[in-house]
Amino acid sequence: MSRVGSRVISIPEGVELTIVDSTVKAKGPKGELSLDLHPAIKVEVNDGQVSVAKATTNNKLTSALRGTVIRLVSNLMTGVKDGFTRNLEIQGVGYRASNKGKDLELVVGYSHPVLIEAPEGIELKVQKNIISVAGLDKQLVGQVAANIRSVRPPEPYKGKGIRYVGEHVRRKAGKAAKAAGGAA
Repeated sequence: MSRVGSRVISIPEGVELTIVDSTVKAKGPKGELSLDLHPAIKVEVNDGQVSVAKATTNNKLTSALRGTVIRLVSNLMTGVKDGFTRNLEIQGVGYRASNKGKDLELVVGYSHPVLIEAPEGIELKVQKNIISVAGLDKQLVGQVAANIRSVRPPEPYKGKGIRYVGEHVRRKAGKAAKAAGGAA
């Protein structure tokens, strides 16, 4: 059984954490984020450290939520202090990406370019064949990166498509007759 929920996290220098009713607000050098809490969970700040307590009964829901909430609060503090970045790589002949203002234009083998609009708080950058998705909210950064990847996921035969940097794509051999030299 995990003990993540019982951990105590120290507040980084330069980050201000406030709790109002069932909302946690973090303010730092990069910006401001907030998180609405479940009524069964209570977040406490003591001497520069954050802990999560069960506000009501001890059941599976509150035990599961404690670990989730402590990680979400930790992500809030990391986001407003440093921010989050997710990098994607484009592979394929003729595949390319470019910035159109704040948005991203992808040319990935379709008859038309695909335009990805950047949500509020997300910054999209392109350098050669690397797309960088940056922002304060870890969940939003990951979702935008997943949406970009879903435009043209890597295919297993030639490996063309959009993948995360460092992602391994398992390759398939293709047709057995072609690999064996053909059966005339």
